[in-house]
Amino acid sequence: MSIYTTITASLPFIEVDINLSPQQMSMFINGLKYVKPCQSQFSSKSIEQLVSEQYQSLSTTVKNCLQDHRIPTANKRAEEAFQALKYIVIRRTDKSKVFYIGKATDFARKSEEYMLKTEAYQEITSGRCPLSDMLCAVQTLLSSLVAQKALSFQQYSKISPKLNKLELGHYHGLPKPHKPGTPLRPIIACIHAPATLVSQFLNDLLAPIYLNVAREITFINGIDVIRKLEKYILDGHFQVTTKFIIIDVTDLYTMIPREGALHALMRFLEKNSHHGKIGTLSIDAIMRMARLILDTNCFAYNNKYYQQTRGGAMGSAFTQVLANIYMFEWEQDLIKHQTVHKGMYGRFVKHLPNEKVWWKKAERKNVE
Repeated sequence: MSIYTTITASLPFIEVDINLSPQQMSMFINGLKYVKPCQSQFSSKSIEQLVSEQYQSLSTTVKNCLQDHRIPTANKRAEEAFQALKYIVIRRTDKSKVFYIGKATDFARKSEEYMLKTEAYQEITSGRCPLSDMLCAVQTLLSSLVAQKALSFQQYSKISPKLNKLELGHYHGLPKPHKPGTPLRPIIACIHAPATLVSQFLNDLLAPIYLNVAREITFINGIDVIRKLEKYILDGHFQVTTKFIIIDVTDLYTMIPREGALHALMRFLEKNSHHGKIGTLSIDAIMRMARLILDTNCFAYNNKYYQQTRGGAMGSAFTQVLANIYMFEWEQDLIKHQTVHKGMYGRFVKHLPNEKVWWKKAERKNVE
């Protein structure tokens, strides 16, 4: 029983009755697989050869495992076990590297409650898959931008949908056990959606600019907070009456007003553009692509099709920078108030990968 009571950093969250053997439990306690640093750069073999060897090794291991553990279809115990697993969900948790084990019915209930609460999703009642319409919208806009010479052919080739990989996004929730009731973070998995490359393109274009502009009021991790507090103290502003206030914006990406966010983006672009352009793109081209991304946030869930009508999709790269730009404009009055009263203000920006790369890009753009 000690295996269930010992607290470790990778101990899974279990909210369903499930009888696991010590061996099975130990697998979950190990957490998600640790991926060792790639050593291919030190090898004399080509990448193709290394990939081929790895594939053969994995393929052989999987085939042998299936051969050694195959179960006859007539096995009643196996059939009952698989039937029971249909009602269990095993998923990684939000903001951590541990597993969550819960009831499938709870996941479905929480997802439906979230959709009803936010009113951010509208069912496509025609029953027709929106993928072809999304593809047409993306191709039409990109072709128009190329024809107007607002987009280079190289950029067009980079962000055009890959027809052999197209796939409609799907909804799933990541459990948040660090919050009461274990709510779900809504994720739209849209890695192969028609507008995904456009979304990534705008994110890569605008994120370094945002991070450069908002660096003074942005916390990227706990160490960053401590360093700014130390400076605040050294500057002589810390008093015995100083108050620490924490604010949590609920459902930020989902609940930002769409038109309000686009207007904030327009003002941000106008303020930070050079001769009306961000890089090689005009403000008009960026705004048209931004609206396209928001208008094509469609996905499948529970055998139905939906379109997101509020905010942006959690899972779309552009949603992150759009939400941060909107918040940056919204918080200006608070920033000014804190500055006048010798206070300190900062916002922790979550879900921004490759911060170091972006800081370097922002610094390079600033120098140029």
